[in-house]
This record gives sequence, C-alpha cells and structure tokens, in this order.
Amino acid sequence: MSAQQDQAPHDSLDATSEATRSLQGLSTELTARVPQLLEAMRSVGSGLELHSTLDRICETAAELAGARFAAIGVVDDEGEGLSDFVTYGVTEAQAAAIGKLPGGRKGLLGALIRNPEPVRLADVTADPRFEGFPPHHPPMRTFLGVPIRVQGKIFGNLYLTEKRGGEEFNDYDLHMLRVLATEAGIAIGNARLYEAARQRERWIDGSVAVTTALLSGGDVDDALSVVAEQARRLADSAAGMVLLPAEEGGLEIAAVSADNPAESLGKVVPAESPIVALLLDGESVFVNDSATDPRMITNMSGQYGPSMLLPLRSGGRVMGALATPRLHGGKPFTEAERTLATQFASQAALALMMAESQRDRERLAVFEDRDRIARDLHDLVIQRLFATGMMLESAQRRSVVPEVQTGVGKAVDELDVTIQEIRTAIFALQQGPAEAPSGLRTRVLREINMAAVPLGFKPAHHFVGPVDALVGELTGKNLIAALREALSNAFRHSDASRIEVVVDATVTLADGRRAVRLTVADDGVGIPEGGRRSGLRNLRRRAEALGGSSSYGPGLGAEGGGTAVVWEAPL
Repeated sequence: MSAQQDQAPHDSLDATSEATRSLQGLSTELTARVPQLLEAMRSVGSGLELHSTLDRICETAAELAGARFAAIGVVDDEGEGLSDFVTYGVTEAQAAAIGKLPGGRKGLLGALIRNPEPVRLADVTADPRFEGFPPHHPPMRTFLGVPIRVQGKIFGNLYLTEKRGGEEFNDYDLHMLRVLATEAGIAIGNARLYEAARQRERWIDGSVAVTTALLSGGDVDDALSVVAEQARRLADSAAGMVLLPAEEGGLEIAAVSADNPAESLGKVVPAESPIVALLLDGESVFVNDSATDPRMITNMSGQYGPSMLLPLRSGGRVMGALATPRLHGGKPFTEAERTLATQFASQAALALMMAESQRDRERLAVFEDRDRIARDLHDLVIQRLFATGMMLESAQRRSVVPEVQTGVGKAVDELDVTIQEIRTAIFALQQGPAEAPSGLRTRVLREINMAAVPLGFKPAHHFVGPVDALVGELTGKNLIAALREALSNAFRHSDASRIEVVVDATVTLADGRRAVRLTVADDGVGIPEGGRRSGLRNLRRRAEALGGSSSYGPGLGAEGGGTAVVWEAPL
C-alpha cells in the first residue's frame, strides 16, 4: 500500500472529527437539516471516477443549500489558476454560448485561489474583486464559496450562486457547505487515488504493447507507428509522433498517429531549433502553448497547444524523441501525466534499443548466410556450369549431325546467360547496406536482383519518366519498402513463374496531384478467399500515411490469373 493510500483512512477520521465538531452546539434549525446533510455526504462519497464525483458534489451542494447554480474550480499544479471548472445548473446551450471556461487568474475566483477562505456575498457584482461576467453568462447575485482541501492541500473551491426565493445565503448554509466540502475532499482524494492507479495501469499496458511490437521482429516502421499510436491514446493528445535523427541534422518525424498523418510525416524539425538541442541532450521539454512558445519554430506548431516532447533515451544514448501535442486551447498536462509519459518514453527507448540489437544480430546472420551462398555459387555452381559448358562444346565439335550441333550450341548459350545471371546475384548478395546507391532506379534494380535468388528467375522491370529526379526521398524509401513487401509476398504465396515490376513517375491522381505508381504483377495462383492480408495491409498503411493508396487486382496469368499489386503516393 502506498503512503497516499495509507494516509487516506487517517484523513477520513480527521475529517469526520472536524465535521462532528462543526455540528456541535448548532441551532435546532440546523440540527433538523442534519439528515439531509448526511444523505448528501453519502451521495458525495458513492463513486470513484473523478469527474463524475465532481459533478455529484456540485449537484448535491446546490440541492443542500437551495442554490440554482454550483461550480467547482480545480486549482492547477502551479496554484495560480484553474485547470478545470465543473458546473451545475448551466445548460449545454448556455455553456456553448459562454465559450471558454474561466482561467481563475484574476477577479473574485483568482482572489479565492490566493486566499482560500469561505466567502459569502449578498451581491457578487458589488464586490470590488468582481471583474464582470462574460457575454451570455446567466445573471447571478448571491454567492457562497468555500475551499476544498484534499489531504491537507487546496484542491479547489466550491461555489454556489443564486439561492432560490431571492434570499441570501445564511450561516446555516455556510456551515452545511463547509461540512460538505470536508466530505468532498475525502471523496476527491479517493477518486484521485483510483484514477491514478488506473492511469498507471493504462501506461504500463501501453508500454507492454510497445515492447511486444518492437521485439516481434516485424517491420520497423510499423513498430514505430505502434509507439506513436499508444502515446497518443495514453496522453489523450491530438497526435503522437516519433522523431528520429535526420541525415541533414535535426529530427525527422518518422511515425505519426493523427487524424491526418500525411501533413506531418517526413517533416524535419531543423537542428537550429532550441527544442532539438534539448531533446538530443536527453532533456524533456514541456510546452504550455505550442502556438506562442518562441522555441517552437515549425509551421505545425500553430495548431497545437500544450505539448510534451520527450527524449527516447536509454543507457545514455538518445535514439530520437516522442511528441504528444494537444490541440490549441487543450488542457495542460498534469504532473502525473508528465511523469508517466517520461517513464513510457524511457521504456519505449529501451525496447527500441533491444529491437535494434536483435535486428543487428539477425542482419549479421543474414549477411553471413548470404556470403556463404555467394561463395557456394561462385566456387561450386559456376565452376560446374563452366565444366558442363566445356563438355557440351567438346561434344558439339565431335558431332557430325547438324541438328545436334545447333541444339548443343543453344544449350551452351543458355549456360552463358545463366552464368551471367548468377554473377549478378552474387554481386547483389555481397553488396552491403553501406554500398546501397542513392538513386531510386538503382535501388529498385537492386531489390529485383536480390529477389531473383529465392525466386529462381529475375523479374522483368520497366521505368516510366525520370524517377530519380521526380520521386522524393521519403516517398522513394517507402516505395522500396513496398516493392520489397510485394516481391516477398509473390515469392512466399504466388508460386509465380513470371513477375513484372513497373515504376511510373508520370501518374496524376484523381485530385490532380502528381504521383508515382509501383505495379508488381505476377502469373501465380492469385490471392485465395480468406487468405491472410497482413502484407497488403502494410502496403496500404504505407501509402495512406503519404496521402496515397494501395490496391490489388488480376495479374499476368491466363484469363486474369495471378495478382497485380498497385501502390501509389504523391511526389
């Protein structure tokens, strides 16, 4: 049991004693209202969800004192304003017309925050601290306010206005409200403990989901998307973004979970941004309003308000950053949310590092295997083919039958072509990632040559338009990943004997945007009904993240047999 939970029973006993003392020696009129007060106290303490508890306190207080309106102003972590404002008696239409909730930094509400003592006024508008109501606010005169303390600290203030019948709030109402505020403090403390426990549980579950996704051996981009999705959900933010170091400096948005991810995916926060320097130094950055903070220098900042920017740091190494912005005007992140998000980012960074180590081991094993295959192809297969070719040439010279000489000659030519294709495959097998050329055309050819080894034949290819000049780096990187996925699917599932790859950089989408289209068609068995679609979903997710699309249809086989995968994204 935590110290807070251990403290709760003592607070309850102290509050009960205080409530009992406050009722001793009161008049008969007030004593007659004790059953109503006890019922109100029972009602206040009957739930554990924080916001519904606040709603119930407002309603109970208004009924107890005969007020038309009630509200609770929750003091923010800095103790200078209000982080929440819960009302009773104000209709949804009135609340919508009033608009923004009070900030509590000035006026009578601000004075009650700075000096949390009971206040009773016959006419709130006559008080010198009153600064006026916003437009469309219902008229209010009589006022009663008492502080709510949770575990000895100010949580907020409970306000009542407009006592029914036009009367003023009296001493009896004040006594009753003070007792109710004491009970409300206990109920709020319990609800806070319950909410904190649920919140920690959600963040822990999110960390487990991220770790599982990263260590499952799946696609890296998909795993980063899981980090962004979980961070957005847990932080209740407008977006979740994973930023990784960019080649040109700064941080590039590598994964996004948002209503429109294409707007921010691939954007780079420049190295000169003060935020980047802090994040790469391993420091967390908490921003109250991204639209006005001078450190936020990107165009995206204008649409966001409170933001958490957290380094993905593990073992002294910063691998990137995690951003969870809320919309402009959204609620600030609480201290508990900041702590839990920081812990989540650390767990995600550790999982990223473990996944990277795992992929390095797997990559090393693949490279070792490729080296062995390349050596075997060179030392055994090619030598045997050479020897076979020499034997055929010798037989051709000894033969006196023209048809035999012609047939053997064709066989020797075929062997020469096969040897050249095997040498191309050997070159592809021996080529490391550091040697990968930058041109999209060459990267496409490299993927095709690498796929030729497991397929047993080399897919045909065709380029339309200046693909190297038109296709950007982000789109090109995703196109290569889509090509690799499509070729892998063809090898594993299609049983094809012919594959054609077309990269067309002259496409125009329906909305007029210029785009690049990748088509991978085969003459295989097609996609069976009820078969797995995980690879196709990955292709679609990549395309949609860039503002494009992915689909499939009939392929190269007779009568529309086989499969043709079409993947396209804006240039």
